[in-house]
Amino acid sequence: MPNIQAAIEISHPQHNHIDSAYDWKRVAYLMHLSRELDSLEERKLVPERKVLYQFSARGHDMAQVLLGTQLTHQHDAICGYYRSRPILLTLGVDLVEALGSSMARSGGYSDGRDIGVVFNYPNKNGPSALPMCGGVGAQYTPTAGWAQALKYHKETLQDKRYDRAIGVVLGGDASVAANGFWSALTIATTQKLPMLFYIEDNGYGISVPSEFQTPGANIAANLASFTNLKTLSGDGTNPVEASNLIKEAVDYVREWDGPCLLRLKVPRLQGHSLQDTQAYKSEDFVKSEWECDPLPKLKSHLVPSLMDENEWSAIGKNASDAVEVAREKAEAIAVSKPESVTHYVFSEAEPQLMGGLRGDAALPSGDPTPRPEGSRINMVTALRKTLDHELTLNPKMVVFGEDVGPKGGVHAVTLGLNEKFGDDRVFDTSLSEEGIIGRAVGMAVAGLLPVPEIQFRKYAEPAIEQINDCGSMRWRTHNRFAAPMVVRMPIGYYKRGDPWHSQTNEVQFVHTPGWKVAVPSNAEDIVGLLRSALRGDDPVMMLEHRAMLDDPWARRAYPGDDYVLPFGQANFTKEGDDITIVTWGAMVKRCEEAAVASGRGVDVIDLRTLVPWDKEAVLNSVRKTNRCLIVHEDLRTGGFGGEIAAVVADETFLDLDAPVSRLTMPDIPSPHNAILLNSVLPDVETIRQRIDELCTF
Repeated sequence: MPNIQAAIEISHPQHNHIDSAYDWKRVAYLMHLSRELDSLEERKLVPERKVLYQFSARGHDMAQVLLGTQLTHQHDAICGYYRSRPILLTLGVDLVEALGSSMARSGGYSDGRDIGVVFNYPNKNGPSALPMCGGVGAQYTPTAGWAQALKYHKETLQDKRYDRAIGVVLGGDASVAANGFWSALTIATTQKLPMLFYIEDNGYGISVPSEFQTPGANIAANLASFTNLKTLSGDGTNPVEASNLIKEAVDYVREWDGPCLLRLKVPRLQGHSLQDTQAYKSEDFVKSEWECDPLPKLKSHLVPSLMDENEWSAIGKNASDAVEVAREKAEAIAVSKPESVTHYVFSEAEPQLMGGLRGDAALPSGDPTPRPEGSRINMVTALRKTLDHELTLNPKMVVFGEDVGPKGGVHAVTLGLNEKFGDDRVFDTSLSEEGIIGRAVGMAVAGLLPVPEIQFRKYAEPAIEQINDCGSMRWRTHNRFAAPMVVRMPIGYYKRGDPWHSQTNEVQFVHTPGWKVAVPSNAEDIVGLLRSALRGDDPVMMLEHRAMLDDPWARRAYPGDDYVLPFGQANFTKEGDDITIVTWGAMVKRCEEAAVASGRGVDVIDLRTLVPWDKEAVLNSVRKTNRCLIVHEDLRTGGFGGEIAAVVADETFLDLDAPVSRLTMPDIPSPHNAILLNSVLPDVETIRQRIDELCTF
């Protein structure tokens, strides 16, 4: 095992002068503060089970503090990870808030909802910390989105308040193997974004050496020839070298509006977490790490050049006293009231502190009454007209995804929008769904309205982590942050199916807290729901069924430029007293035809949205008809029809004259051959037969 001192490369000449670009006394205080917090948690709060997740920043702390002191622009933002508390303290996070959050008390980062090492810091008057995530590497693409939003505010909206602002992402050496790192790197370099990749290389990802993460264990060396990327590397424990490199990196990004990667070699002086015994390290290696401790090096740099021994000791004493006072106050904070824990899954009366357009853009509330005009149009045209109008209305709205630019999308929905609104507002992206959704998160937090497209439902799988993190953001930050966006995504079969382009699986998004989910069946509904989403304050999945995009049945007259359709409002497309059919998407057409063919009185309910879904409309109908059939294209096991069936059975059991029934796809992927596909999709005849069976039960 190599000696860590030998691994710390000296890339800059050393000087003994005190760099006036830094407030070194504040650096010393903040570093002592970080050490005292680590010590308090390790010796007292963790043994007392008041803190359950503890990640020491010893060894990483000095360089983080130095970096934080260089972030002075109002629109600077960082996104860190679980070892990033020193830079949070530097940005101004309150000590009591930091400790109270670690102890899961009320208020603070999350009101006790999230673990205390997952930070966030909304700051309207200075640098902010974007909501961190629990997943390694998940911080990169939202930071790229923030940086792209800075560029948009400055260049497209001509807001000079964003000049020289930057986005900074912090990550360990192990995180450079994650998909998010490479996706963000592609975004930042191809778009030339003001983004600093700050990599803290301590040689390990928990127990795995960095040689397993990147060839040669040096990401900066590997990226030295990467186009549009400045790379710097050096010793993060040497005050002079670290301060010079950090200032050079930050100045470069501010001056050139382009990305930089700064890798600093630092020791991890404790285990990955307090529970980590570090048995995988030899005693000699641990000793060599402690010999690289930046705290004694900082003292040697400042004493006696800037202060004497007594002042250094006084700084440490002041930090210790401050932490003890904060501990007493934090321990006195109560736990949040249990009844409050269900709040802020979705937007409520009080707007979030950061993210979205609420309170910042005067968008019309809209008209819930359709006012049809012109001839019937298909869903593709309806989508395009709505996007066109809302882009004209809202200069902070941006549309992007794979092939949505000059090509106009693989389904032609965005055809002509790039030409009309330009590359800044309707643009293509790299082939990375994680990058598409992750950058949308950062854009939304920065006050834009992102409308990303995922080309087909199956392609969303690489973005699931970002989708989950986006949905939970408002809840897990207790309404401090939110990332409203509208994700457009084609789903379902077309003339043929296949396992890759024909998936529905809408239930995965239903099961992701914080997302509203729409599955419109026709042109009028898709206009109203899309416009409602674009003027709302929550993340929305707009699932557009491929079979209905140009289906004659789905064509409707355009309902007007102000038509909005509230979510959670089902539509009775047919009415009767014999049986209730609950459905959505492409199955609405088939259920209507089956109802007519049956000759019976059928309530056909098009749910239109699954989150929220119109439970009362369904229950009232079942209480009237005493029978319920649920039809959907998704698989049977775990499909949303099972949830509806459970609610109907729970709340209308005594009203039922027949069992609640479901017609769905079997539990198989969508087959490609048309004969095979039609054999497994619920069709008109199968639905009609089930109507007869239930009505004669």
